[in-house]
Formats: sequence, structure tokens, C-alpha cells
Amino acid sequence: MFANTFELKFAGKDLRFGYLAPSKSSWIQFLHIMMKHLLLFIAFTLAVAASRAGTVVSPNGDFQLSFSLNGKGTPVYELRYKGKTLIGESAMGVDIHAGYNLKQNFELVAQQTDSKDELWQPVMGEQKEIRNHYNEYLVQLKQDSTGFRMDIRFRLFDDGLGFRYEFPVQPILRHFIIKKEYTQFKLGEDYKAFWMPGDFDSNEYPTNTSKLSEIRGMMDQAKNEGLACQSFADGLAVQTPLMLKSPEGVYVNIHEAALVNYPAMVLNVDDKDFVLSAQLAPDYEGNKAYLQTGSVSPWRTIVASDDARDILASNLILNLNEPCIYSDTSWIKPCKYIGVWWEYFTGGGSTWAYTDELNIRIGQTDYTKLKPNGHHGANTEHVKEYIDFAAANGFDAVLVEGWNEGWEDNWAYMKEHIYSFTKAYPDFDVEELHRYAAAKGVKIIMHHETTSSVLDYERQMNDAFQFMVDHGYSAVKTGYVGKIIPRGEHHDGQWMVNHYLNVVKTAADYKIMVNSHEAVRPTGLHRTYPNWIAQESARGTEFESFNGNRPDHTTILPFTRLMGGPMDYTPGIFEGDLSVYGNNKAKLSTTLTKQLALYVTMYSPLQMAADLIENYRKYPDAFRFIKEVEVDWDETHILEAEPGDYITIARKAKGKDAWFVGGITDENAREAKVDFSFLPKGRKYRATIYADAKDADYQTNPKAYTIRTVKVNSKTVLKQRLARSGGFAISLFPAD
Repeated sequence: MFANTFELKFAGKDLRFGYLAPSKSSWIQFLHIMMKHLLLFIAFTLAVAASRAGTVVSPNGDFQLSFSLNGKGTPVYELRYKGKTLIGESAMGVDIHAGYNLKQNFELVAQQTDSKDELWQPVMGEQKEIRNHYNEYLVQLKQDSTGFRMDIRFRLFDDGLGFRYEFPVQPILRHFIIKKEYTQFKLGEDYKAFWMPGDFDSNEYPTNTSKLSEIRGMMDQAKNEGLACQSFADGLAVQTPLMLKSPEGVYVNIHEAALVNYPAMVLNVDDKDFVLSAQLAPDYEGNKAYLQTGSVSPWRTIVASDDARDILASNLILNLNEPCIYSDTSWIKPCKYIGVWWEYFTGGGSTWAYTDELNIRIGQTDYTKLKPNGHHGANTEHVKEYIDFAAANGFDAVLVEGWNEGWEDNWAYMKEHIYSFTKAYPDFDVEELHRYAAAKGVKIIMHHETTSSVLDYERQMNDAFQFMVDHGYSAVKTGYVGKIIPRGEHHDGQWMVNHYLNVVKTAADYKIMVNSHEAVRPTGLHRTYPNWIAQESARGTEFESFNGNRPDHTTILPFTRLMGGPMDYTPGIFEGDLSVYGNNKAKLSTTLTKQLALYVTMYSPLQMAADLIENYRKYPDAFRFIKEVEVDWDETHILEAEPGDYITIARKAKGKDAWFVGGITDENAREAKVDFSFLPKGRKYRATIYADAKDADYQTNPKAYTIRTVKVNSKTVLKQRLARSGGFAISLFPAD
């Protein structure tokens, strides 16, 4: 029995130590013993806590990540932003084959921290230099029941969090199948969301704006789109990148980075507790990914700020990708182009197909013996007109769609052997056009539409790229309309994710740049493979010809689709009333000057002037902005932004003393504020302002615009009115 007790409260617990009352002369020895025991206890307690939990903060201290194992040994994380919970305690883990999971019964066997602060230069981009600054936390887990190991790597940046699963090489696990991923994002509140239906085969839906609790009631209507291929995710699910805004005004973007050898992720929506969770694109057997240990998952990304401009300025997704793998990138160059393309959508009669005859077998039909339909757009003389126009107006290239054999059967989905990628139609003289374009200093962009007969494309791919090299083509636009062959695969599944990257890598062997259409949405891989110059992977300008884009569409895309990489949106349509061409009654959802502004607000190092030549000739003063605007940048400044409402961006041209500003709005007219403080101090610039006229309106008077020139400096603040679904564009050159 102890004569006395010593009580202490530590870590929320009452601790009691018993002791015999010492003599007065031994107090020092007593205190020494007590302190020794106390320090040992604290060390033990901290070791126990460290074995199950850890915390790391972002370099600027705004974000705090907490990781722990719950009572079932399930890994969970929590993310705080400026002292408040952003993502509540959320589960992690995966199911693998044969009834095993990597979800629970884990113990933490090791952990380590690291940090990095570096500058790197993209081959092309929105900034000349990008800062990659993060604090890293790696947890190494071992499952008690199986001995399986799994690591989770977290990187915390000043603008958010990235984390991924890593599957280390281990003696008892080698090949395995991902059956399900359990990653959660516990929001805990009814956020405003900018969403599309979760679909494993299409990203071409319009974006809806609603609270999370309202998605269920809107989903059926949202899915009701006449798209070439639709494969909806199970349950209530939405696409990434998903843009969100909390009731308190915090903006959150959830997506993924470095999608390699893994299916793309959509997000299940729990509209009661407001928890989002991962759902992966399956293959025909319902499996998600086939992996070996030594593999990693894509990064799951959370970008957040209380200022919407920070979302657009974020480089988190790029920074989570590996550096460029090419030692020589001199052949990868930005490109501004025109093309034989929009005329196929206007209703004016131009066609991709050479003939109306359908009894055709690729490789066995002599097209010279078939009757031409007289409407084939990709003919030699017509393409020469575009080459002449490109050369006269400073464009780099001309895209030609419909040049190759097979377009008569091109919409016959789920069929193989549709196209040849090395045989041109009789009226398309490859050799002559190569010579003619080269003499004018213009490139021709090849088009490879596969109609998703992917196996057939892979069989021809090397021959097709060699054909391109032999005839001076340095860029290709690929297309994947329709259902995938191999049958049962999805555009967003692991097999196709590997295909897209295989195309990019193979193209690099031939020094060819790739612009993918209908592919999986990008995840920053253009850092690693910069010849993946652009993608579509969203609802582009072509849907304007179907009355299919809303006025707010391009005020949302930079917050969603463009978070992962540049988009070939194909702006620049001046004649918005398609009824002038024939039977198409569609009308553009923008004013003319909004079309100009898109060259600045929709980032891409590949930009098309998409309208017909004759329309640019009708409006030469407005066309001047398209001719002058650059597509590669040293600096980008987000001046104003609110998803779904408006965006104003200023950019400095790469290696030039020239600036360009673009501002757009939704269906509401507004007044933009352009603060020119981004300009160098002490310098004057001549600003040419292309703006909506006073009576401009996207529905009643879309082509009404004004052009004026003023001098500005870094102290100038401009207020500019925008019409409904309008915009403005400004070019800035030194006044001296």
C-alpha cells in the first residue's frame, strides 16, 4: 500500500501514481525518479499515438492533413482549411480479388515525411515557370490478417492535397485485381455543385448547377442527351473534375492526377450525409484494374480556396505528374490553325465522305471507279484555299477531316475495318498538298477518326505515323466516337487509358504531336508527355451547331474540364446563325466578342480559328484579334472569376512584350473590372479593346461589337460592360 498518491491529467486521462512519503533529505531523488517515470510514460504514449496517427501541414499553414487508423484498422484522413474542417474523417482502401481487401485490419509499420520546393519550366504552358512546393507524408501499412502491405502517400500544397495508393513489391502478393476503391470525400454539407452525370464513355454533357441534394431529382433529365455512346455509372454518380462551393463560400475541386494504367474515377453522391466516394470504370467482367505490386494508383486531388481565382491558378495537378520524359522537345511547338471542319456541321452540304455508295470494303474497293457525291470537303483545291488563307494570315497549320478512305461507313458503330489511315480519297492529292503547303510555310494536321475501332487503329498506327512523317505531317487529331472495340471496354477504362498513352508515346517516336478527341478527361499528363498537346474530352464548339451549349458553359469549363489540361475547344465562330447555310436552324449561344475572349479564357497551346474563311473576310477588324493572339504564355493572372458566372484572365505572350486579356459572362450582362496592375510599372501600352456594342445580345444581336484603342499603364483600372453571354478581348502592345 502506498501512503500517498500523485495525480496527473495527460492526453485526456486521469493518471494516478502511488508513492511512499520520502524523508525531507530525499526529495531531490524522489523528484528525479518521478520525472524519469513521467517522461517514459509520455514517450510511450506518444509512440502509441504515432503508430496510429499523423499530421502534416501545407507550407503556408492553410491546410492540415490528419491520418489515422480507426478502430477497425481502416485508414482514414481528414483535411482542414484555415482551421476549419474541409473534408471530414473519410475512409480509404481498395478491394482486391479472391475475397481479399486492402481496407481494414491494418497496422502502421512505418511513416516518413519529406518536403520539396523547386521551380520547373513546362515545354508549353500558362506560366514560364511553375513552383512545386509541398510537404509529404508517407504511411506504410501492413494488414494483420494477410500480411499484405500498402502505402499511402500524401502531398500537401498551399492550394490543396494529393494522395495515392502505392503497392510495394512483396513476397506474398504480386498480381492482383482492383475490384473496388473505397476513397471517400466527406463534405458534410450541402455544397453547390457543377456536375455532369457519371458516364464511363462520354464527357460531352452540358454541366448542371445545383446543390448536392438536388442532383437526384435532376439526373434523369441530365442523362437525356443524344450522344454517340453512353454508359452510366451505377447509382447516383457524377463526373470529375467536380467543382463545388460550400455554404460558407469555400471553393473545392475534386479530380485526379497522373492517370496511368488505371481506370478513371467518377464520384458516388450520398445526398443525405454529403459524402462523395470513388467509383471506377469497369471492364466487361466488372473488374476495374489489373495490377502488379510495384504499381501506384493515380493521385486523388483536392484543390480548395476561399477565392475562386485560386482554383484556376492552381498547378497542383500538374505538379503531381512526373517531369517531361523527352530529352529533346524542340519538335513540340504551339499551334494556331484553321481547317476543313466547321463546314461539316453548318448544314451547308459539305461531307466527310467522298461518295454516297455504301458497298465498300476497305482495302478491297477502288475508289477511282466510284461516283463522287460532289460534296466532299477534303478535296485538293479546297484545301489549297485554306493553305493560302493560313499563309496570308500567319496561321501555323490546316486541319483536314475526311481526307482518307472509309468515311462512307464512319457512323457504323461497333464495326471494324472502317478506315484506312494511309490511303487518301482520289480527289485528295497527298503529294501535291505536301509540296504546296511546305512552299507556303504551312503544316497540314492529319486526322485519324477511329469510330472507336481501336484494335484496327492499333494495327495500322505505326504505318499511319510513318505515312505522316513521309508527307510532312507533325500533328494528328485522333477521334473515338462510338462504342469501343474491343467490345465491352469503355473510353474511361484501364484498357483505353493505356491505349491513349500508347498512342502518345508511339507518336513521340515519330516526333508527332497528338490532339485527342472523345478520350478520357486529362489529368496533367501533358507535363510528362508534352506532345499530348491538347484534348477535347468535353462538350466543344461543335455542339453549338445542335443548339447544344448554354451561355454559362464556358464560364464553367475552366473550373472543371480544364483543371486537368488544355482543351481543343475550337472557338472563333463569327456567323452564329446557321440558318444562312441551309436547313440548320441552330444559333450560337454567345456574342461575337465572347468568341474572341475564349482564346484567352480557355487555355490551350493548340487553338483553332474554327469558322469558315468567308466569315473572317466579312469581319476583318474583329479577325485581327485572332491573328494577333498568342497561344503560349510567360505569365497568367486571374483577374476575376466565379464558376458559372464570369471569368476575366490576362496573359503575357511567351518571350514577347505583348499581353492579352479575355473576359466572358453567362446569360447575365455585367460590368467587368480590369485592373492593369499586372503590367510592368512605368510602361505604357496601347490597348485595343474588342467589346460588345451597347445593343449587343447573344440572342437578338450577337454580331454587334465595337473596337477602340486607349493607352494604359499599371495604374489603369478599366470598367467594361459585357452583354448577355457576351465578352471582351484586349490586345496590349508597347505604346512606345
